[in-house]
Amino acid sequence: MALFSSLTPVFIAIICVLIGVIMKKTSGEKEKPDTKSKPPSRPWVDEDLKDGTDHPLEEEDGDEEWQGLEENVAHVPFTAERYSEAEMVKRSQTFYELLNKRRSVRFLSDEPVPREVIDNVIKTAGTSPSGAHTEPWTFVVVQDLHLKRKIRVIVEEEEEINYKKRMGDRWVNDLKRLRTNWIKEYLDTAPYLILIFKQVYGRLPNGKKKTHYYNEISVSIACGILLAALQNAGLYTVTSTPLNCGPQLRELLQRPANEKLLLLLPVGYPKKDATVPALTRKPLEDIMVVM
Repeated sequence: MALFSSLTPVFIAIICVLIGVIMKKTSGEKEKPDTKSKPPSRPWVDEDLKDGTDHPLEEEDGDEEWQGLEENVAHVPFTAERYSEAEMVKRSQTFYELLNKRRSVRFLSDEPVPREVIDNVIKTAGTSPSGAHTEPWTFVVVQDLHLKRKIRVIVEEEEEINYKKRMGDRWVNDLKRLRTNWIKEYLDTAPYLILIFKQVYGRLPNGKKKTHYYNEISVSIACGILLAALQNAGLYTVTSTPLNCGPQLRELLQRPANEKLLLLLPVGYPKKDATVPALTRKPLEDIMVVM
């Protein structure tokens, strides 16, 4: 008994320590949801720019959904043009030289551009490959002056906040040497604005959702083809990703909820006094690895 009574304080101390550890652990677990609700600030992430590919649509019933393609798609003979090696080299060099002249131009003229040219370059963009041939893109062409003005107001209001609060000093300083800011004069001087929306899902004839696989990658490829088509036609643009403007622009343009704004392109001819930064491109050896 004497030994037990002498050890009692030790037991009590151990029990108190254990209770303290358990309470601290429990308290920490309760605090975790609060820390998760305040993730590190990533102001450059726009909800509209997130790809939903990794989050497949929930099945509305237990059966596999028909995705719209015929069960047995007919295959037809493919006819390809074949060039001599010399012609291939010549054509590839000529196309490179054409696209190497492409620059982001922020000073665009209001000189009219034939509408047929815009139709053709968008048809060209529509030839892009897409996941399971879902063609998950919508190209909204804006030429109405009042609508362009509304778009500019929305973009400039959000861009001012982006530059002053969201983007951070490093990003703002990197853009400063390119002489860019939140003033987007080209949004109502360019004869056309092309807003490219990715369709994160589609609709089947029965009303159910249709999965659009790799929708952002597919639409991004189409945008690249569109830029090449514009350059080929002698038109210029600047790739604009107006952060945090997607929902407002989607509502303004009356686009459905399954469409998310990916890119905004003002399109036209450069002003006679237009300038561009004196930039260089990486040489081939810096961008290509041959194994």
